[in-house]
Amino acid sequence: MAVARPVWKGAISFGLVNIPVSLYLAAKSHRTSFHLLHAPDHGRIRYRKICELEDREVPSEEIVRGFEYEKGAYVEITDEDLDAIDIGIEKAISIERFVGEDEIDAFYFDRPYYLEPGKGAERPYALLHRAMRETGRVGVARVVFRDRESLAAVRPRGQVLALHTLRFADEVRSEAGLHLPSGEAAEVPEDQLELARLLVERLAGPWEPEQWEDRYEAALERLIARKLEGVPAPAAKPRPPAEVVDLAEMLRKSLAQQGEARGELRAREQASARRGRGGSSRKKGT
Repeated sequence: MAVARPVWKGAISFGLVNIPVSLYLAAKSHRTSFHLLHAPDHGRIRYRKICELEDREVPSEEIVRGFEYEKGAYVEITDEDLDAIDIGIEKAISIERFVGEDEIDAFYFDRPYYLEPGKGAERPYALLHRAMRETGRVGVARVVFRDRESLAAVRPRGQVLALHTLRFADEVRSEAGLHLPSGEAAEVPEDQLELARLLVERLAGPWEPEQWEDRYEAALERLIARKLEGVPAPAAKPRPPAEVVDLAEMLRKSLAQQGEARGELRAREQASARRGRGGSSRKKGT
């Protein structure tokens, strides 16, 4: 596993079973980052922490955290105050319920992590992993790290136990208030629905995440390379104006395009297979 170091150490608990584990980040960001510069001389723009009452920069040792309980009035919250908070699950991923693996709405998932068993905890780790895999269940747990309580889902992923932090219910906004199709606008003609079903089926395929790339990031890297070489960026293509279209006709054209694309793909695959067979037969003859 290509990981640097654990971000948290504790234990998984379910019932009276306690499994020491280490928590590792399971996702990384590869996005290009930028600095803010002063245009005339490319000097870096820095942000300083200024006290608004004294109008001066403040050193780190003079900065504390505070909660604004009314406008302009604060109560100071120290590290000791936060350390004194005890909800009974410190340093533990406490599984409180097992639910079906399809029951948790994707809206609730946040950050993914890997769980590694501590020394001597391999057998109970494997036991929990197999029990969840064979029952098709996910453990819903509470965990405290980074000074916050989080809701989490523990589930088997291949040979590892994975943990996803979850959003609490009050963190997921309701769709109420959105302008959604209703009445006549929600009535779909049967012929258009059949065309849409056909297009969905034509575009159906397995989920293969390694085949998807961040095209914007790749284009951004090419743009930076061109700028370093002194090549000007190409002019942006104008966007076509929005217009009312015949939906059924657009669906038919989409199906035709997909048919052509599938035909070209099949032809390439067949040609590749023929070349492969030809190469293997020539090897046999030599």
